[in-house]
This record gives sequence, C-alpha cells and structure tokens, in this order.
Amino acid sequence: MINALAVEGLSHNFGGLQALSDVSLHAAAGERLVIVGPNGAGKTTLFNIVTGLISPNRGRITLFDRDVTRLQPFRRARLGLGRTFQITTLFPKLTVLDNVLLAVQGADGARFTLHRPATAYPHLVRAAEQLLDEWSLGDRRDVPTRHLSYGEQRQLELILALAARPRVLLLDEPTAGLSPAETAAVAAMVQRFPRDVTLLLIEHDMDVALALAERVVVLHHGRVLAEGTQAEIRKDPRVAEIYLGTDDA
Repeated sequence: MINALAVEGLSHNFGGLQALSDVSLHAAAGERLVIVGPNGAGKTTLFNIVTGLISPNRGRITLFDRDVTRLQPFRRARLGLGRTFQITTLFPKLTVLDNVLLAVQGADGARFTLHRPATAYPHLVRAAEQLLDEWSLGDRRDVPTRHLSYGEQRQLELILALAARPRVLLLDEPTAGLSPAETAAVAAMVQRFPRDVTLLLIEHDMDVALALAERVVVLHHGRVLAEGTQAEIRKDPRVAEIYLGTDDA
C-alpha cells in the first residue's frame, strides 16, 4: 500500500533546544493516524515542518512518494496537503457561507473581481451550500462567524479544510478548548470524513485520540516513544506510565 505521507529521520533545533530528533513515521492512504504527547513533545513542530512553515535541519518528507522537503507551503497545498491550526483562523466579520465560499473558490481556481458579487459565481455558491448542508451548518449560513459558538467555529474550520479537497489533512488539536458536548460533536464529524482523505491528528485528549485512531504515534521529548494500534498503545507500559495517568497527555 502506498504511503500518503512519510517522514524519515526528521530533526530540528531551535537554537540549543532539540525539538525533534530522528523522527520517522508514515501514514498509508486513507489512514487515521493520531499523534499524542505532552506539551513540548514536538507535535506542532512536526506539523509545521510537514506543511513547510519550518525547514528541518535533517530528514526527508514525501507526499505520495514525491519528495516535498524543500517545497514552499503553497506548493505542498497544491499537491493536496491541508491543515487546521490550534487557534481558529476564520474571517469573523464574514458570514458562515462567505467563509466557505472563499475556501471553495481557492480550490476551484476561479478569480473573484471586486465589481462582481459572489452570486455571480453560482457553481461556487452551490458547492459552498452543499458543504454546509452536508455538515449540518446550513441553517447558520447567513450568521456572521463571530456569532457562532466556539464549537461551531471549530466545525466550520473543518468544513473549510474539506472545501480545499485535500488528499492529506493535518488536524492540530481540533477539540482543544471545547466542552464535552462540543468535543463529541467534532469527533463525530471527523469520524465521518471521506476515506479518500488521509488524516493525521494531534490530540491532547487521550480518549478522543484512541477513539479516532487506527494507529497512534507517541512523541516524547522530540522522539518517537511508541507506535501501534489503539490496543497496543493502551497496553504499552511506557505510555501508561508517562501519558495515560497524566492530565497533559
């Protein structure tokens, strides 16, 4: 089976701080891979390097067997690599529909002009409306994004990520800051993502992580501590000692 994403021997320093050290991992096409670890384990640094925001000191990154280690972020995005962030990155004064419309337009390649309304692009409007209906935010389409609950904003970010039609999608703590009910709603949404999208998730909530994961990678001090299925990770004594019994896992 082809790897959608592979990281080989990735290392990175921030001055004298070793953020990542010889990290290797892979995700098969369509797989759900969850990366866990406490604060400072290197999880977000790993995502920043994979998406091209940071250049590694050593190592190699391939996307569907194509070396993307030195490609700029926008070129990786064109190859199908998408990402969400821990902090919401929505346009708060625009409506829900307008936010999705911009994401759909970016994926479509159509160019808006200032003297034409968005309704002049009916195929894009239909696509945006279909996404909102499919993911149960259709009744919020005309609401300014700043008036959504935080949980709804997180759901909208996931819709925007899907609007870009990614082949590999990195989700950076999609349930961070959510209530238990909101966490359950976002987790259920992620579970419904199409199987032609390979998912890599950073998740601080171990229960959510193990519920979503087909395979788990545990990072500790910038290194891979353990890797395996949900069952294998649950039984690993190192993981049980360092993570499962702590609040920052």
